[in-house]
Amino acid sequence: MDQDALKKELSPMEYAVTQENATERPFSGKYDDFYQKGIYVDVVSGEPLFSSNDKYDAGCGWPAFSRPIQKRGVKEKADFSHGMHRVEIRSKEADSHLGHVFNDGPQDQGGLRYCINSAALRFVPFDEMTDAGYGEYKEIVK
Repeated sequence: MDQDALKKELSPMEYAVTQENATERPFSGKYDDFYQKGIYVDVVSGEPLFSSNDKYDAGCGWPAFSRPIQKRGVKEKADFSHGMHRVEIRSKEADSHLGHVFNDGPQDQGGLRYCINSAALRFVPFDEMTDAGYGEYKEIVK
């Protein structure tokens, strides 16, 4: 999809985050304090990214996950912006900027914290997953 079509399809914040590497203000995203059962997909491509099973309250102001649905479903990229070194997370298919991964997550779940912008995500409730084409992922959502 070209950039003009994306600008029409996405909200200004969704576009800024996914296409221009912007970041939402902390505690402002719709999925920060949100704990329904289902999966989170890329707002641009619909590719499955995270399960509600792996979401937790990190207190950081953004949705936090201990791991992606599939490790190969996201790609990591070195990010040296803002005078620091971080690891950026991007979706594999659409190359959308999602957020960053840090090594201060729950140790019993692997120790990672995927800190993701709500604007990069679309939530698919468990009861709608099959109709939306994500039925194969229902087994990983408890």
